Amino acid sequence: MGNANCIFLGCVEQASIGVVERWGRFERLAEPGLHFFNPLAGECLAGLLSTRISSLDVRVETKTKDNVFVQLLCSIQYRVVKENADDAFYELQNPKEQIQAYVFDVVRAHVPRMTLDELFEQKGEVAKAVLEELEKVMGAYGYSIEHILMVDIIPDASVRKAMNEINAAQRLQLASVYKGEADKVLQVKKAEAEAEAKYLGGVGVAKQRQAITDGLRENILNFSHKVEGTSAKEVMDLIMITQYFDTIKDLGNSSKNTTVFIPHGPGHVRDITDQIRNGMMEATSGNVNVDNINL
Repeated sequence: MGNANCIFLGCVEQASIGVVERWGRFERLAEPGLHFFNPLAGECLAGLLSTRISSLDVRVETKTKDNVFVQLLCSIQYRVVKENADDAFYELQNPKEQIQAYVFDVVRAHVPRMTLDELFEQKGEVAKAVLEELEKVMGAYGYSIEHILMVDIIPDASVRKAMNEINAAQRLQLASVYKGEADKVLQVKKAEAEAEAKYLGGVGVAKQRQAITDGLRENILNFSHKVEGTSAKEVMDLIMITQYFDTIKDLGNSSKNTTVFIPHGPGHVRDITDQIRNGMMEATSGNVNVDNINL
């Protein structure tokens, strides 16, 4: 506020308000600018009040409904009302302590009725209750409460650690679910791809065998027509012996060959030839039976 200055001239700065007394009694308020005072008549400038917005940070420690100790950091923004500056000058010795006391009272009356989660969700309601109480009380002393901000809510360190662990566990659980779903989709797609590959491989093998059969049939017919006196069986034996030796050659030239034990000799070649011929004859017989059924 300030001490009385019994001088002839006084200057009140911008964003300030002066309190003028006469013989120790409130006389009037002095607006910003230059003022003349008559000390012979007991008139003097008793003090100055700033009309700028002031900020007061208040830290309140209290307990929630679920027995969790928390610290609330409130920021109160207030100013002196010009029209009631005399009340602000004379009524309160220390307005900051007065505001702090009311903040403590309101916060400790509302927070114990909320759980920790409700406090985080409804911190605006707590700030609103503090604002209403301060406006009602401080307005009578010439102060206007502009804003109240609930800046931070700080639970006990052990509670914060437990909350972080719960959150981390929930996220890990959710990540496991997503990973399981992704693995499931991957396995399904892999199985579908394998099934499609096997199907296409089977189609390719069937076409390959059909082409081999058609080629052997053409070779036998051509050889029989060009070389007189040869039968289809002799031509087939010759072709199978040629294929047999080509297979042995390919096994020997392979860069990653391993030891392979196979029967070798004219008798074994004949056995292989008979087995292949019998298979082809059975396949031809089956096709003929199917054609007859269709007819």
